[in-house]
Amino acid sequence: MKKLNKALALGMAGAMALSMAACGGSGTTSGTASTASTAGTTSGAADGEVVNLTWVTVGNGQPTNYDAWLEQINPYLEEKIGVNLDVQVVSWGDWDNRRNVIVNTGGEYDILFTNMNTYVNDVHIGAFADISELVKTSSPELYASIPEDYWDACEIDGKLYGVPTYKDSSISEYLVWDKELAEGTGFTIPEAMPMSDLGTLTDTLTAMKDTKGEASFPMNKNGATWVAFEYDNMGTGLLPIGVRYNDETATVVPVLEQPDIQASLNTFHEWYQAGIINSDAATKPEENAYKPCSVAQGWSGAAITSWGPQMGVDAQATKLGPTVISNDTVRGSINCISANCAYPEKALELLQLVNTDSYVRDLLYYGVQGDNWDYTDDTKQWVHKNNADWTMAGYTQGSFFAVTPSDEFDFNQYDEVKELNENAEASVLLGFTLDTSAFKDQLANCVAIYERYKGELLSGTRPTDEIVPEIMDEMRKAGFDEIVAQCQEQVDAFMATKGTTTESAPAESTSAAESTAAESTSASSAA
Repeated sequence: MKKLNKALALGMAGAMALSMAACGGSGTTSGTASTASTAGTTSGAADGEVVNLTWVTVGNGQPTNYDAWLEQINPYLEEKIGVNLDVQVVSWGDWDNRRNVIVNTGGEYDILFTNMNTYVNDVHIGAFADISELVKTSSPELYASIPEDYWDACEIDGKLYGVPTYKDSSISEYLVWDKELAEGTGFTIPEAMPMSDLGTLTDTLTAMKDTKGEASFPMNKNGATWVAFEYDNMGTGLLPIGVRYNDETATVVPVLEQPDIQASLNTFHEWYQAGIINSDAATKPEENAYKPCSVAQGWSGAAITSWGPQMGVDAQATKLGPTVISNDTVRGSINCISANCAYPEKALELLQLVNTDSYVRDLLYYGVQGDNWDYTDDTKQWVHKNNADWTMAGYTQGSFFAVTPSDEFDFNQYDEVKELNENAEASVLLGFTLDTSAFKDQLANCVAIYERYKGELLSGTRPTDEIVPEIMDEMRKAGFDEIVAQCQEQVDAFMATKGTTTESAPAESTSAAESTAAESTSASSAA
């Protein structure tokens, strides 16, 4: 992991103030609450003591009614597992620096939210406790509540260092339509379609553009990152390298040279030339609030609960391609226990309640009962949200499926999420963690090259057969092919441990002029 630099040092004082009663010295206070685990396991605390645990996470900053929230949740936690909780909610803008300082200085925390961007590096510097066996003995209900594949996806070198959040942990991508505008052109919005059919939407999108007088598929400089969704990039952060999720030979390929990807890129260029994609897409910093048609990760019900309301229109969604589970999709939200935590068993008991006890989950997800929310009746089957003032981020906490649904809608949107997860297709590399230490410099150079071109590439601004060879030539001079070879060696070793014999096919390199649309579907990176 990177060493502490000057920027991080500047933030150290603020980070050290996060908690005075956390790991390494998790405080205990005398009390009458039971310290027995809900699973009947033994904690590290003495009888009659209440353990103080600090959980550091990200959100919209500390809630203004935080003290009132503590008065509700802590008595309940004391009674259940002998724990008092302190949650430190770091704002989004401060999160990267604050988190890095905390981790690199062994900062005071018991539980820390992390994700795919930082998890592996933090494990390698020894920041987190190995919970491989402890999670099964101290929190068996927690372990049983999350699918085995999700635990596998969080393993590093065969050991487990984090609790994945069971949410929309597979990835499903949707075309999101302004329903009235799309249907006004005579178009019938389909329930699902493969990526290879994107080109069939050109006439509809053109009619929508003409009706509205603006680009009907607007983009910003990030472009269509979802185009390579079916390729597992092994956590490299480099879209142009990957293994197709369902390729049993697990062949590492140059993604931009694959026929299905080039067919989609050609479609984007056609849309750009037709004005379907905005002319400033490659440089536009922000996304439009309103998009006549776009792609978003989620579930179809989000068209009713989120996407439509955010745009101020009735929206309808078309599922774009398969639902896939990979390391990256699962690692989008993980909670890890500090290697210095004095009471890791208690931390796991807490996470067990967060993931299995609906009252604890509702308090974290919605806020203060009686202020931010209330149950609609004594059955506690629905929650009524009184306001949207709660600043903790629900996706960072625990299972979506322990949350009591809101009465804003007449359905539980998370039922669909669970169904998508259960039917997701697993990447052939699920559970594989790439070691980039031998080629980190080459990888960093290739990432920098790709980032320079990404806006033009993924917005269709330049022709595929012009820009792709240019990108690949620069990356190959920077060591791209050597990266592919070393990735393949590690992938082959991993597949061998799965009992799968692979004969990797040569990485296909097809020019855009020769490309044909493959039977491919794609989705996007996690939102």
